[in-house]
Amino acid sequence: MTSKIVWAGRVLTGLTGVFLLTGGINVSFVHSKDMLEGFTKFGYPAGAMLPIGIALLISSILYLIPRTCVLGAILLTGYLGGAVSTHVRAGDGLFPVPAILGAVIWLALFLRDERLRALLLTSAS
Repeated sequence: MTSKIVWAGRVLTGLTGVFLLTGGINVSFVHSKDMLEGFTKFGYPAGAMLPIGIALLISSILYLIPRTCVLGAILLTGYLGGAVSTHVRAGDGLFPVPAILGAVIWLALFLRDERLRALLLTSAS
């Protein structure tokens, strides 16, 4: 693969990583009125904000570290799957957003990680 593809993966990783880290910080520590209303709208108690935010922070950090990026992507997939489920259960039309974000996370990882490309491309043959 060309270095442009690897750099595209790095840029996508950086963008998704910053987005997820910001979300984790906001959920864990900011506790704005809008965020609290969103949590209660989806049926979560205010006390769930800290553990959910910490789970997002840890998963995002693992995703951004090259040695643990696959583990981070797996954990983020679970996190985002929960977000999809929450949106569907609440009848919210934004349920595709976390699914698309999960797909972008794996696309970025595929583009930047030679080991993952080799594993997926050789098993597909």
